[in-house]
Amino acid sequence: MAKNTAIFLDRDGTVNEEVGYLDREDKLMIFEVAYDAVRLINAGGFKAVVVTNQAGVAKGLFTEDFVRKINAQIQAAMIEKGAMIDRFYFCPHHPEGLDPYRVICGCRKPEPGLLIRAAADLDLDLSRSYMIGDRLRDVETAHRAGAKGVLVRTGYGWDESQDEASDLNRPDHIAPDILEAVRWILKDRT
Repeated sequence: MAKNTAIFLDRDGTVNEEVGYLDREDKLMIFEVAYDAVRLINAGGFKAVVVTNQAGVAKGLFTEDFVRKINAQIQAAMIEKGAMIDRFYFCPHHPEGLDPYRVICGCRKPEPGLLIRAAADLDLDLSRSYMIGDRLRDVETAHRAGAKGVLVRTGYGWDESQDEASDLNRPDHIAPDILEAVRWILKDRT
């Protein structure tokens, strides 16, 4: 039986605007094109999975419950627009954070732990999956998990340089935003 495939999405800077630390609800601004992008993911038969580093938890700026609350607001907005995120995963750790979050872990991107956990939970074939993000570390995360990585030029992506890319984090594609990234993926998989 064939396994599922996913399009993993970085959150801040990819699905919603990058605002530094998203530490207040009023800072959440979802990109309008994200709704169309997630609807295309849903219609294309992929799982839509958000994977995000949330070092603000480790730095004491907000709690894990706050991250879950923001994720729930993103999901509610998506559902209202006819789209759905299948699952949200986040890493609350940072090696320079506060205890108990001050750890070097396997889930903080560019480590592939969040993708590997999602693969187990959702029966995913990572080799046929993709990751979209606004940082070269998102692309590296994808490649470490055996998936393809797409860099978007929103969020920090406008400043990420191909000159800094190595074989591990060189994007399989660069797109102006999440919607164009998903359109490219839908063509690429055929």
